[in-house]
Amino acid sequence: MIVQIYEIQTPYEADKCIEAGVDHIGSVILRKSEWRVPALKDTVRLSQGTSVKNSVIPLFQDSDTLYRALDYYRPNYVHFCESLTDGDGQEEDLTELFNYQSDLKIKFPEIGIIRSIPVPEKGGPSDFPSVKIANFFKSITDIFLIDTWIENEPVTGFIGITGKTADREMAGDLVIQSETPVILGGGLSPENVYDALMEMLPAGADSCTGTNIKDRAGKPIRFKKDFHEVVCFVKETRRVEENVRQKQDALQEELKDLKSELNERELALPPHSVRPHQLLAIEALEDEIVQKENEINCFEKILSNS
Repeated sequence: MIVQIYEIQTPYEADKCIEAGVDHIGSVILRKSEWRVPALKDTVRLSQGTSVKNSVIPLFQDSDTLYRALDYYRPNYVHFCESLTDGDGQEEDLTELFNYQSDLKIKFPEIGIIRSIPVPEKGGPSDFPSVKIANFFKSITDIFLIDTWIENEPVTGFIGITGKTADREMAGDLVIQSETPVILGGGLSPENVYDALMEMLPAGADSCTGTNIKDRAGKPIRFKKDFHEVVCFVKETRRVEENVRQKQDALQEELKDLKSELNERELALPPHSVRPHQLLAIEALEDEIVQKENEINCFEKILSNS
């Protein structure tokens, strides 16, 4: 499973993340007017030559500036997290954003694209268009990130950094239905990431505010990471991986036994006058084998992102 940590703005922080076992290190380009930041370039470049990937979120929408920034930073991924609904959670016309992202994919085919998909908190709009939005962008997106939608966004025009948990049922539906890998975000911390991942089994887990240093009131401080929390977050995610491996091994043994039983039943069939109950028993075994194989393939897909 991919472990992704955001708001990493200095080489020191990037080095600490690599040491902790983080897979994706995310940085933020805060302003269009200040897109060229040498320290941030060093942060992005620190992971080059390693298995760790880097990404940048541009908090602006200007193609010329973005192209210059990507030439300057040369990240593995660019991460788009614009708001994709109106203030009531209704889908807006996304054609312009689609074309913006599509043009970038043509110009920079070597840079992957992550796209944040909003999912409301539990109790939010029941008709929220998360899956519909994901389907709209799937042809030009390499990874989706589930993040929590709220009416009053902390950063106007962008999804994320709410510290609030996305509705798990809606998030789970997106994970199941998406052919594009889905990283789960939205209020994840070392305390809740294990349960969330075991429930939904996405491609990975993302944390920003949940691994930040907190002030005396318990409020996360922007761009200040608590690396003890980062280490714990990584450990909890790896614990999920180990659990999935154990489940996969157990399924492999069950599958082996089922195939053996199926073979024995088929060999025991008389050459003539096969009875209906014998055929039904074989069909039931075949269905169970297919089910086990699908579960194993699902686990294999999850572990391939490790």
